Amino acid sequence: MREVCTIGLDIAKNKFQVHGEDKQGKKMFNKQLSRSGVLTFFANLPVCLVGLEACGGAHYWAREIAYARCQRQIGKLN
Repeated sequence: MREVCTIGLDIAKNKFQVHGEDKQGKKMFNKQLSRSGVLTFFANLPVCLVGLEACGGAHYWAREIAYARCQRQIGKLN
């Protein structure tokens, strides 16, 4: 089964574009997410590399995505 290993995230004001690829660089998905659905989307993915554009908002989203994924891992241990 193919598993996503790299994700590109284009952040905007209300809609975010997400592109995922497997280890061979083949596209697995390209979808649009609402601001409210971003953290849920990332919390349900396996650990992978996430690339964001360099801007002030990217720092916020990088922290939030890392926190959501960390919480998921901690929850599995209990």
